[in-house]
Amino acid sequence: MLKIIILIFLGVNLFASDIFELYRTKGISAVEKELEKSLKDIGAWEKYLENKNVDYGFYETKKYIIVAQKNNKKISLYEKDKDDFKKVSTDSIIVGEKEGDKLVEGDKKTPEGAYELTQKRTGLDQFYGPFALVTAYPDNFDKSLNRKGHGIWIHGMPLNGDRELFTQGCIALNNDKLEALEKNIDYKQAVLITTNEDFKKATKSDIALILSTIYKWKDAWKYSKIDEYLSYYSKDFKRADRSDINTFSSQKRAVFAKNEDKTINLFNLDISPYPNSLGKKMYKVLMDEEYFSPSVRFIGKKELFIEIVNNKVQILTED
Repeated sequence: MLKIIILIFLGVNLFASDIFELYRTKGISAVEKELEKSLKDIGAWEKYLENKNVDYGFYETKKYIIVAQKNNKKISLYEKDKDDFKKVSTDSIIVGEKEGDKLVEGDKKTPEGAYELTQKRTGLDQFYGPFALVTAYPDNFDKSLNRKGHGIWIHGMPLNGDRELFTQGCIALNNDKLEALEKNIDYKQAVLITTNEDFKKATKSDIALILSTIYKWKDAWKYSKIDEYLSYYSKDFKRADRSDINTFSSQKRAVFAKNEDKTINLFNLDISPYPNSLGKKMYKVLMDEEYFSPSVRFIGKKELFIEIVNNKVQILTED
């Protein structure tokens, strides 16, 4: 991330000689302050993204993007190749028997969204083919909407030679294609994006807006600017436990009132388009967080599900 900060800084705000002079006359804290300012500048991020392909998202840790389209029953694998995405394969699939987004257990629908792959399962009933790749459905956004269900996999066809016309909600493809897909990826570095319609590509303007907003949000969080901080949350905000924005606001006001000195580091950002049946322009943000204060020490993952409304980022769910 430091490399990114410096590249943004050099590309937009100051030349190397300016950084040198700033450091020489005012020290490293002044340089750090200017770097932090650049991270909150949407123009800086637009410049940084200028020659990067973000059609399938912005990724610092993920390498493989799998896009499954339910309407045309196709699955495509893309591999992140430096600043671009390389298409590796496109194959036919079968999906849930019922149309629409998954809502409840047993509705026979394939969910829509962006999901991590959590494990490879073998030794299954022959119905599922040679193995299955397990998705993270339901994620925290699904849980915030009280959506139910489990066991959504990418799996193969029955080993006895039968071919199904539909699944119970999973994504299935021919066994040789499943094996080729798994061979071409590290599932721990993969994201599955499922959509009901043709995939809508991300835009550089959206990604730049999200990145600059994340650092503005972090700044408000770090310096306990409670009203600014809460302005980044949707009135429809809900956590996975379904607690709402009023509960969240009350909790945060109590914490921010302590006005503790905090160190917050966010890095390894992955931003995925998040197709959905709600008509929202959504993205999922997953990143590493380091949070240190006199009362709390946390090192782990931070996950945001955000909506872009009127060119403004609004957080719908957070974990």
